Amino acid sequence: MRCLPGILLCAALCLPVARPALAGDVTLMSRDGAVEIGGHLLDFDGGTYRLDTIYGPLAVNADAVTCKGAACPGAEARVARFALSGTPALGAVAMPALIEGFAAARGMTVERAADGRRGLFRLRDPDDGTLRAEIALTTGSTGEGFADLLTGGADIAMADRAILPEEVAHGREAGLGDLSASHRRRLIALDAIVPVVAPDPRMGDPGRGLTLETLRGLLTGEIVDWSRIGGAEAPVTPHLPRPGAGLGRTPEARLLEGQAPGSSARQHADAAAVSGAVAADPMGVGLTRLSALGGAVQVPLAAGCGTRLLASRQGIKTGDYPFVVPLFLYLGAPQLPSLAGAFLDYLATPAAQIAMRRAGFADLMREEIPLARQGDRLALAIAEAAPGSGLAELQRMMSVLRGAVRLTETVRPGPETDEALSQSGIEALARALEAGTFDGHTLILAGFADGGDGPDADRALARKDAEAVRDALRAAATAADFGRVRLEVVAFGALLPLACTGGLPEDRLPEAMAHRLNRRVEIWLR
Repeated sequence: MRCLPGILLCAALCLPVARPALAGDVTLMSRDGAVEIGGHLLDFDGGTYRLDTIYGPLAVNADAVTCKGAACPGAEARVARFALSGTPALGAVAMPALIEGFAAARGMTVERAADGRRGLFRLRDPDDGTLRAEIALTTGSTGEGFADLLTGGADIAMADRAILPEEVAHGREAGLGDLSASHRRRLIALDAIVPVVAPDPRMGDPGRGLTLETLRGLLTGEIVDWSRIGGAEAPVTPHLPRPGAGLGRTPEARLLEGQAPGSSARQHADAAAVSGAVAADPMGVGLTRLSALGGAVQVPLAAGCGTRLLASRQGIKTGDYPFVVPLFLYLGAPQLPSLAGAFLDYLATPAAQIAMRRAGFADLMREEIPLARQGDRLALAIAEAAPGSGLAELQRMMSVLRGAVRLTETVRPGPETDEALSQSGIEALARALEAGTFDGHTLILAGFADGGDGPDADRALARKDAEAVRDALRAAATAADFGRVRLEVVAFGALLPLACTGGLPEDRLPEAMAHRLNRRVEIWLR
């Protein structure tokens, strides 16, 4: 037997059988007639034949062969079918565009249809119209997506948050295993929760920003008139997603910290509706997604010492903006049709990521941020430098980072969502290391922390975090040649803060949030 690339997917493996066994022997022949494989057909998922042969279990790409024998699956069985369900942040615009792009990349046409509340995308061969795949898409909420996953109504859940512990427990009870495992999720893009006002608001100048405390006061009804914060005498009208949209479980709830919206709050179906309503209401203020900003104006968050945090593509990728929304796909079954696997792989391609950027999301493509672009942070670092050794430490940092660029991958210890984002960043760096992307260069793992226990304790914590990232990269990049790239661990403690912990309390982030934002491991390339 002669093996041709792309035909044989794997050999001599213990392959799980996801469907009832198919009785009978078949012969698979490559389309050029050069390879012939015979054996007992164990399973067919619409894209992959699994055979028991004299060479052991084999998996063969259906696109590369023709099947002969009475046990060969019929045309209907050769259609790959899978279903997605979940957040409209992905399901409304982005996912249909991604399905269209995937079909075009594989030379297939797309036919749209509907089945009740589900959209159907039928992918066909353009030459003879043969149906190759049928993808079902249901939009509701992240919670509904996970519910559909548990009941078998979906194979993939679209989520705008990390899976909750109770959802993980329900998944185990349903026989789906550990849905929180890293191999069961795919991070495909990022978004952010941002406060917004109208282009001509009664609050005055939006550029001066709002403290988190003030923003919560406006949304919960504690502050009922714009004059309370220096604006015109006019009542405040809060705009938020409606309760039916699952506000208590959405990323917006992180900003409200469990506080209920004020009685005057107007509630809307989704983020886009919030943006539209706020844009048309000079007395309005609301929370929306950056991807759905529309005609509303983003208001910066005051971070102390005169600094402001504004959601931008790079700020979202680095996590330097505090309310990042990860967009995940969670896989209900460890084994999906091969075409579904190809679709998931497509989502990581530049073409798919560019489509996500065009849809308003922050893509996952790596970006480089020069040291010269760190002006605001350096100014804050100088202002916050500790007496005595502060200037010497700044000089040491500049000496280490001179000539290097910061990569957008940033690792932050923290709650589950941050851990999921950080793990995805480590996995992306590990793949780049294995591909030789950084060969001949130095990756500087720069730790920062401002725990408040003094410079020595801050540097010790920062070094511990940076060493943990180094160890995680080495463990994940098993195929990398570390003789061709250097990993350098450095610790700068409280230098280069993103949020100021000094200044007036009414002009800064809550202390715990500022510490969480400032504690990070940045990746620099030299």
